[in-house]
Amino acid sequence: MQTWRDGRTAALSASDAMREVLASLGLPESAYAAIRPQVTPRGEPLVHLGSIPAAHVEQIAEALRGTGHSPSGTAVPFPSESRRTR
Repeated sequence: MQTWRDGRTAALSASDAMREVLASLGLPESAYAAIRPQVTPRGEPLVHLGSIPAAHVEQIAEALRGTGHSPSGTAVPFPSESRRTR
């Protein structure tokens, strides 16, 4: 049971962090109102992002492109528009 509780705490923290970041991008609360913490039966923390309007996803993507770095600190290449698939 403690594993599940720890997972829930981690999922809540991650959910709150994501809401804060999206709010700092100037997105309306409706863009991230569906974010929910989830926990698997084994205690794995997850965050359900729900449906986000496409225009807001574009804003999020732009912000990520501006800060795309790996944990080692090197820049992470983003896929080119021509390589995207549906």
